Amino acid sequence: MVPGLGSVRASYPRRLSGGQNGGGGGVSRASWRRRGAARCFGEGSPEKKAATNLQHFFNYVAVRIVLAQLESYNREAYVELKEFVSRTSLNDAETFCKNLIRESPRHKGLAMRILEVRSAYVKTDFEWDNLKKLSFKMVDEANTKLMRDYVLEVSHIEDENYKT
Repeated sequence: MVPGLGSVRASYPRRLSGGQNGGGGGVSRASWRRRGAARCFGEGSPEKKAATNLQHFFNYVAVRIVLAQLESYNREAYVELKEFVSRTSLNDAETFCKNLIRESPRHKGLAMRILEVRSAYVKTDFEWDNLKKLSFKMVDEANTKLMRDYVLEVSHIEDENYKT
């Protein structure tokens, strides 16, 4: 906890209206946080933004899987998809697939395969529980490291100021 700031939970009001005891139809703490987060992220919640980014990631994974499959059994299709990927950004999953479908009838088949693979990957292969655990761990470790580095930095400055 940062000195002087209290905990994050304590900094939220119990109710935004209706007094301390929550009477009068105020807004709940969770609802208040979600609305605040939505304002910070523009349209949609942080979860919506994360889901969109995951969709782009899953599309990228599906393209890599399909390329690996094609490389071993359909070299011509592999070269065609590889060429398309080299000139088309994978940063937007929907735009990528839309453009691939419209490229040619053969590319449409590749796009359909990518859509199948990304759907199967999301539903059966992706380790959702592991994602949650890793996310918690990474945030905690990053926070600890940043705070430790800051304390070390400040303590050196204070030591030097104390000596002079």
